[in-house]
Amino acid sequence: MIENQKIRPAKVIGPLGEPLTLDTLPPPETTRWVVRRKAEVVAAVNGGLLSVDEVCERYNLTVEEFAGWQRAIDRSGMPGLRVTRIQHYKSLYERQQKY
Repeated sequence: MIENQKIRPAKVIGPLGEPLTLDTLPPPETTRWVVRRKAEVVAAVNGGLLSVDEVCERYNLTVEEFAGWQRAIDRSGMPGLRVTRIQHYKSLYERQQKY
């Protein structure tokens, strides 16, 4: 009997077009989350390299925090991940929803 196993890619394409592997992802002890690192983690999940649960456990994130990163990228691309611009992009998106 063949078990249904998850097949994971060895690498995925990162946000800047570079190959990402488990070894090239930000280290688990990362505390300073710059835009590039957030985008790499989101790309790893989107590409199937890691699951959301694995990312949250590995980086000590909440599911809500990670989901916020995914929404920011979906709505505004990498610039939406900038902490200093969260309010700007949030209000921009809310205005777009009205029309």
